[in-house]
Amino acid sequence: MKLKTLQWIAAAIAPLWLGLHFFASINGNSQKAFMPGEATHGHHQIQLQCSACHTEDMGVQHDACATCHQEELDRVSDSHPVTKFLDPRNADRVAILDARKCVTCHVEHQSDQTGQMGVTLPEDYCYFCHQDVAENRPTHEGLPFNSCSTVGCHNFHDNTALYEEFLERHLDDPNIKENPKVKELNQYANWAEEHSRTALEIGERAVPSEVTYSQDIAFEWSQSSHAKAGINCIDCHQSEETGAWLEKPGFVSCQGCHDYETETFLQSRHGMRLGQGLSPMTPAQALIPMHAGAAHRELSCTSCHDDHSFDTKFAAVNACMSCHDDDHTNSYKGSKHFQLWQAEMNGQGPEGSGVSCATCHLPRIEMTEQGESITKVLHNQNDVLRPNEKMIRPVCIDCHGVGFSIDALADPNVIDNNFQSMPSVHVESLEMVVEKLQRVARERAEN
Repeated sequence: MKLKTLQWIAAAIAPLWLGLHFFASINGNSQKAFMPGEATHGHHQIQLQCSACHTEDMGVQHDACATCHQEELDRVSDSHPVTKFLDPRNADRVAILDARKCVTCHVEHQSDQTGQMGVTLPEDYCYFCHQDVAENRPTHEGLPFNSCSTVGCHNFHDNTALYEEFLERHLDDPNIKENPKVKELNQYANWAEEHSRTALEIGERAVPSEVTYSQDIAFEWSQSSHAKAGINCIDCHQSEETGAWLEKPGFVSCQGCHDYETETFLQSRHGMRLGQGLSPMTPAQALIPMHAGAAHRELSCTSCHDDHSFDTKFAAVNACMSCHDDDHTNSYKGSKHFQLWQAEMNGQGPEGSGVSCATCHLPRIEMTEQGESITKVLHNQNDVLRPNEKMIRPVCIDCHGVGFSIDALADPNVIDNNFQSMPSVHVESLEMVVEKLQRVARERAEN
């Protein structure tokens, strides 16, 4: 076909193409019409909020990644921080694989080549820097480089539960520890006392005279932790900016007291749309199975915590199961974890011995603030899911040994049945550490 003929065909098709995109635009899908491809599983909810990641001329804002992920990377002592690649001694490696930029490994809108963790490089990318690994680690002799990120081996950013010194400290852990329990939540231990108000003060600041409410709402609030701490209706329902009464307070009202919880919620799949100024996430937008009846629920703080009772026990299990419909969730009530949760809720088990959905997916994180050790609840449920070995330190080792935890998280069948069976997969990470220790001991004895 002659070039001029092709040009005429292109000229004829162009108006039709533009027309289709115009109609897509007026139907509210303008960005998607021009989007080069679907975003990764981690960003698909905000893929139409182009400004979250792009400049006005559609270049990539490299600092945008840090806006959401830097706190997590700092907390887990990023194994491959940018500073490592700023070292002149690594200049030759950077010339091959420029790991100073997130987009070197994580390219969006290329779903045909996107693997786990949103990585778009071939699986053997570790080879570029670690091709001589077997010289110092004979246990790695003959291992293919596409196996480095095998479950239980290595993670590029968060290796805190897999590095050799940590495994060495936990070689003798039993599968199930004696008297296992989750970390005690102490973030608000002294808060109520410090912020308490008299009954008169609470009554005076309750509700403006023109606002009506039911006695059911008043009773729910009276039984809540908010009431015990002297937190009144107006504390949540009054706008800080205008002083006006808010009929339905949003996450900003929660943020005043629950800053860490709100911040991490806005980083999660549940809240990331709100964090970008979009409409709330609904289960219909999820890429995993959800109950059809929950499809159009809008997720916010009160979706799980209720509006006035703020029941954390409901939020820990029932709130999750009312939306999620995957094998792992549906198997929970047949698990040992659920039995422990029931026992604690019925007063038959020690406090902290139960294992709810929130125990694992919204773990309690220890941190230091102003020299004081504080335990808070991480509300970014994705933080310990991809890769799932990130769950070992903040969650699993409260109750289980490291070796057992690694094997259980490496077995997809055990995950699907919610840990109702013993793992049939075994990862040899601990054996490699033992072999290394034995080799070092022999070398020292010989010298």
